[in-house]
Amino acid sequence: MKSAVVVELSTSTELKLAVFSSCSYMEKDINDPLREAFTEVVCFDARLDGKTAKLAEGFDAVCLFVNDSCDAEVIETLSSGGVKFIAMRCAGYDRVDVAAANAAGIRVSRVPAYSPYAIAEHAVTLMLTLNRQVHKSYLRVREGNFTLDGLVGFDMRGKTVGIIGTGKIGRVTAGILKGFGVRIVAYDIFQSAEAIEMGIEYMELEDLLPICDIISLHLPLSEATYHMIDEDAIALMKPQCMVINTSRGGLIDTAAMSEALKRRDVGSLAIDVYEKEQALFFQDLASQSDSQAGSSIPDYFDHEYTMLASLPNVIVTPHQAFLTQEALNNIAESTIISLNEFSRGDTLTNEVKL
Repeated sequence: MKSAVVVELSTSTELKLAVFSSCSYMEKDINDPLREAFTEVVCFDARLDGKTAKLAEGFDAVCLFVNDSCDAEVIETLSSGGVKFIAMRCAGYDRVDVAAANAAGIRVSRVPAYSPYAIAEHAVTLMLTLNRQVHKSYLRVREGNFTLDGLVGFDMRGKTVGIIGTGKIGRVTAGILKGFGVRIVAYDIFQSAEAIEMGIEYMELEDLLPICDIISLHLPLSEATYHMIDEDAIALMKPQCMVINTSRGGLIDTAAMSEALKRRDVGSLAIDVYEKEQALFFQDLASQSDSQAGSSIPDYFDHEYTMLASLPNVIVTPHQAFLTQEALNNIAESTIISLNEFSRGDTLTNEVKL
């Protein structure tokens, strides 16, 4: 049965496409539509990096995900192999050297808004889970423990939530939270007229951090935002503050946050992203743990992550905030549109430009 997305968009455009970081969840909703849309599509489980870039030799385009590494060295290999287009099937492109790509004559596109609702809803889910200790009570009850010790939460109503980044996802998150009766304050260097119409109050970051009961991050990763939640920022927060990050792992200084959580200088943390996640996420490391049972330290060991994830006031989800059926459909459709635009030589609707 053909995908409705592909039937609407194209019937086998002449294009050779290499898909990197292919996962099982993509097969039906992304890979199959790509195969129907283009004449030759090869899917690699491997991530793109300096070691795997040669796999793209002879292809017109590559389709990449958030943790594929596309630095200047990789760009050079892609270019020498004939690649002329990079289609990111995600919003973020901080791991792509766009300047090097442009210099090599390679154009880059992305999927700017596959489902802001999916990510916003996941952010709020993490807030509620942390607050009401749902993750702990779920495990307790499965073991036959029906006590309520340590499960006290707080009413959301009347609390102050700080939204850092008021793009589409930040605004959708704020819209959901308004239904809880919270006060919403925000920080963004670009103030949104829509956010102001929603009643969101903008303020400087140093004024926002001390007054918030919950802080939710919704910014892209750049030189300006890297480790913006560092030791100094954490020192301004309330001791019971909850921090949520469904955006980019590099926004948080993991070492500083871990120490603050251990000292209870911050109340709790829920993250769907981690600054070194490319070595961990989107793969099953449990089986590796079994195979390396005789080793003192597994190959994938990450001390900072291990320390963080072991804390009782921390929840980690595996970069799944985007993962809804609607988002997958939108990713496939937008990616195919970009690839068709490239193939025809048209202006790229979602081109990444410096």
